[in-house]
Amino acid sequence: MDLKRKLSRLSSAGPGSQARAPVNTVAPVVETPAVEALARDEVVARVPPVEEAGTTTIAEVLVQALRKRLSMDGEGAAALDVEAGVSATEHAQARESRLADAVVQGHEDGRARARESGFTEEGARAHEDGRADGTVRARADGLVDLREEARRRFAAKRGGAAEPGVPDPRVEALRQMLSFWAERQGTASARKAVEPLPEPRALPVEARSTPHGTVHVAEQVYPPDHRHGTAPVAAALDVESRLVAGLALHPDLESVDFTRMLLLDTETTGLAGGTGTVPFLVGLGWFEDRSLRVQQLFLRRMGEEAPMLRLLAERMASSSCLVTYNGKSFDWPLLRTRFVLNRVPVPKELPHLDLLHCARRVFKHRGEGARLVHLESKVLGHHRVGDVDGSLIPELYFRFLRGTDGSELVPVLEHNQKDLLLLAALLGDLVRRFQSEGTERQDPRDLLGFAQVAERAGDAERALTFAKAAAESGGPVGIEALVLASRLCRRSGDCETAVAHLQRALTFAKPGQGAVLHLSLTKLYEHSLKDLSRALYHARLAAPVELPADHQLRLERLERRLSRQGA
Repeated sequence: MDLKRKLSRLSSAGPGSQARAPVNTVAPVVETPAVEALARDEVVARVPPVEEAGTTTIAEVLVQALRKRLSMDGEGAAALDVEAGVSATEHAQARESRLADAVVQGHEDGRARARESGFTEEGARAHEDGRADGTVRARADGLVDLREEARRRFAAKRGGAAEPGVPDPRVEALRQMLSFWAERQGTASARKAVEPLPEPRALPVEARSTPHGTVHVAEQVYPPDHRHGTAPVAAALDVESRLVAGLALHPDLESVDFTRMLLLDTETTGLAGGTGTVPFLVGLGWFEDRSLRVQQLFLRRMGEEAPMLRLLAERMASSSCLVTYNGKSFDWPLLRTRFVLNRVPVPKELPHLDLLHCARRVFKHRGEGARLVHLESKVLGHHRVGDVDGSLIPELYFRFLRGTDGSELVPVLEHNQKDLLLLAALLGDLVRRFQSEGTERQDPRDLLGFAQVAERAGDAERALTFAKAAAESGGPVGIEALVLASRLCRRSGDCETAVAHLQRALTFAKPGQGAVLHLSLTKLYEHSLKDLSRALYHARLAAPVELPADHQLRLERLERRLSRQGA
């Protein structure tokens, strides 16, 4: 009877089932429900809570687990139907028989121990151990597989993991992304690799005693045949003041002796200007015979500006003009402020040639900007190697003030020297091109720029020559050059040639681009050549560039004049 009760209790174990107190007929020891409840709780705890929901017997749990395993392993639907056709009762009977065998075996072991102990206290313990062994065997025999199955299924649901041995495509995609990212990081690191530190070098400056104090100076002389890129540096001595004045649109430069010019470029602690910006390196250049002497005044520590500024004032007093690049807006205003702050008399202001303004007017049609280094490579064909970035110069000087050696500032001094050489070479090259009047092979965009500069300077003949040379290229540059040539001819009274230039420009214009040309032709034919019929023809084609009311008034006026002329 005891075994039947236990089998009945085990077969009906499920959610909400009540545990009944067992009746012990083998030993006089009264059993408590604690051991049985503990065993039942362990059995139930090993089944996941989600899987328990909706089941009443262990057999049904096994059926569901088997169905899930077959569906995940990809077996056919027929196998699932066969398994589904097995009744829950048969599974329960098979499962209960195995449990019963395990429990009977446990009870037999317990009885044997009880007989050996003579139903003493040790015998009762042995009986309890036997029953526990039976329960453990039943649990191990029936629920170990179910526990592993539940763990695997729930891990797959929660983490999205694939079957063992099958690669997850998301993991593979993630690995590819990480590999690609690592490759890009390696490429970027190689591109941005820090160059090895240069060997320590002494700063190439020497201390010179002057009546005003000690000044640290670096000097170098370049021979007359020295070239910066394709341009000779000494060509700056051969420029004509009249051409320079026209190129710079600065009439005061016509009386300047450019053999006594002073090239000026500074390196500062920032670009903000004002009282907080200090020029720690003032580069000067002037010609002695046909050799260029470059002198650099270096500020080793703050507070020693006065001797350097006085030496600069003396050099300016012996010069005829200043030649800078953006010096009108930055270099000279900054130096003038430093003169005032250090209570040094401001030297007399010299005629100032700022090559930045000239370069912008001449090379604006390239659309590439007018940075000094850019012009150096594109116009003069000189490419700097290992040049220091201008944005890093203030930080390098501050590090020098904090105690580093002068090796980091050596590239800064070389950078300043190259800027001074570039000023001389660029001045000679610009004036030479402006003087050639387009006879030598040049970029058509530069020829158009020279033509516009000559027009503004009042040199119509030079402007017309440059415009005709630029018109040979055709395209937008050719159209603009022909319009300029037509305007110059009209001002000189040659309207026939002006019309011819516009008619030629129409051959270069694309559809929809000739309305402006038609309007110019309308004005020429109506007011200068008095050809009203042609003026009316071109006026009708100029509608896109006129207001509707103005266009209608022009057409009505031309039609009235034509009607009166015919009458």
